[in-house]
Amino acid sequence: MKLFAASWRRLTLSVLTVLLVLSSFVVFTPSASADTFTVKLGTDKGLLAFEPKKLTVKPGDTIEWVNNKVPPHNVVFDKALNPAKSADLAKSLSHKQLLMSPGQKQTTTIPADAPAGEYTFYCEPHRGAGMVGKLIVEG
Repeated sequence: MKLFAASWRRLTLSVLTVLLVLSSFVVFTPSASADTFTVKLGTDKGLLAFEPKKLTVKPGDTIEWVNNKVPPHNVVFDKALNPAKSADLAKSLSHKQLLMSPGQKQTTTIPADAPAGEYTFYCEPHRGAGMVGKLIVEG
């Protein structure tokens, strides 16, 4: 009888341990997953603009920059026009390499510690023509 009771106790403890481990995954799994957004470099109508021109994201989200029309294009974040006024942050978000062919892509993932606020980005070759966009990072 003692052997049966000891075995039963071990089995019960094992089951409870497994349930505890599994329930911890449910509790600590993030409820929201990161999103991916697409921004076209050059509009479908051939205008020198980002499409969309303004985008709202959260830390962890990814932006896919797609070369569309009237290349070459790139994406450069303004070091003075971000919430932290940080040249390093702007550089980490930027893609200075020119995209020459339609369909070429680059991606930017917003860091988990990115300060909330408004970021300004532009296309170096077409900044003077008004190819400037805004990124809003929510806190």
